[in-house]
Amino acid sequence: MTSHQTAQTMKPATAAKKLGVYLEATPAEFQEGVVSRTELNALQTEPPEWLQELRRTGPHPRPVVAAKLGVSIAGLARGGVTEALTTEQIDALKTDNPEWLQKERATQADVRKEAVRIKEKNAERAEQEQDRRPRS
Repeated sequence: MTSHQTAQTMKPATAAKKLGVYLEATPAEFQEGVVSRTELNALQTEPPEWLQELRRTGPHPRPVVAAKLGVSIAGLARGGVTEALTTEQIDALKTDNPEWLQKERATQADVRKEAVRIKEKNAERAEQEQDRRPRS
């Protein structure tokens, strides 16, 4: 008995998300087809010119915009940014440094500090529990 493996495929939206690009800015043939795991791997290892250009200049999806600005996606929404932005628009926001961006960056820094504190506390607790266990 022989086994036939079918190629694992994904919708263009999923592939665009994995590639970190804005789906609406991709070529029509990418948006209209399905992407196999093999094709996705090829796009990641040897990106074609259109993908390199999208990653360089955008428009970028909100998760990428948030990361480039150092804020959360919710922080973008609170700041009124609901659409994809180009690299040029992101750089302009960084230069202008509006009050909402300063506030959201501070909030994000606090969230990161708290995450580190919790991680350290949990590690300390786990270490203490291990020390209390009887050794055989």
